[in-house]
Amino acid sequence: MSSSLERHPSALARAFDRVSSRLVPRGSRIATVLVVVTVLVGVAIWQVPDFVPLVSLLLPLVVSSLLLGPRQLQWFVVFVLLVLALVVTSQDPGPRVISAVVIMFAIGLMFLVSSFRRARLGVAGMQGEMMFVDLRDRILRQGGIPELPNQWYVDAELRSAGGTPFAGDFVVATEVDGRLEVVVVDVSGKGQAAGTRALLLSGAIGGLLSALPPAEFLPAANTFLIRQDWDEGFATAVHLSLDLATGRYDLRTAGHPPAAALHAGSGRWEVVETEGPILGLIDDVVYEGVSGQMLPGDALLLYTDGMVETRTRDIGLGIDRMLGQAERLLRGGFEGGATRLIEALGSRNDDRALLLVHRR
Repeated sequence: MSSSLERHPSALARAFDRVSSRLVPRGSRIATVLVVVTVLVGVAIWQVPDFVPLVSLLLPLVVSSLLLGPRQLQWFVVFVLLVLALVVTSQDPGPRVISAVVIMFAIGLMFLVSSFRRARLGVAGMQGEMMFVDLRDRILRQGGIPELPNQWYVDAELRSAGGTPFAGDFVVATEVDGRLEVVVVDVSGKGQAAGTRALLLSGAIGGLLSALPPAEFLPAANTFLIRQDWDEGFATAVHLSLDLATGRYDLRTAGHPPAAALHAGSGRWEVVETEGPILGLIDDVVYEGVSGQMLPGDALLLYTDGMVETRTRDIGLGIDRMLGQAERLLRGGFEGGATRLIEALGSRNDDRALLLVHRR
């Protein structure tokens, strides 16, 4: 037994040297600390198995999955499993020990497979999550409403089918030369499946919206989508170009549900009919616009089909229901109206986006 005790610590030391030679040249202090901790835990398990259980090795393994890069994580998982294989000989054989070893090897293999998948991205687990958080924040900021004159109130709300900020519906708004340019887009798919396409498209939409005249925006967005050659490379959109000084506006849609307008004089909502083909399907398309003027007290609603369409209800009936709810919920004021409407309407199994524009 004494020769075995001498042999295994030396094996641990050799394993430590091999793994360190892989990790340390990369400048990873975290990797070095984790290797040292793993060795110390292994020695503790070997010396006092009654007080330090085998599952203690899971702690550095879990921490490594959060902090190490993909290539470092692969070597570290192998190192931890090697330490486990060495120190398990100090345990009394029994069902609990065997079960613990099998479970830990299974967890280690799961982390190993995860590291191979992360190698495609090239960043550690927490770094990858931070990148997605940054992308999410950017898409939400693009949907932020710019500062407008006091006589205008504009509010936008988004809801994802999966309950996350990554969704196929998004809003992009900007102010250009005294005009509010805003577009509500519904990318094919829903939830996180459409979120990646929405992230890319929102950046392109933001650039086109700021750089092009209103009449050229939807044709340019259509051309961009066609050139992406995505399997599900289509989207619908409604574009509003509003003169903040006069209230004159132009509305254009691309396969999107029509906007709704409130005329303060009559106090009634009505649908603003516009037509245009879906983005990403047909090249060289002209999108005809509908013009109008918002007077004090008037309002406009731009929304996606998740607000008005469900599996059991036709979109026409959904629009009628939305207008009825808008008349009821916005009667007391428009502040926070987008939130009230999006909470009361639409399918929870679909992405939803709503934009409310009101001239005070």
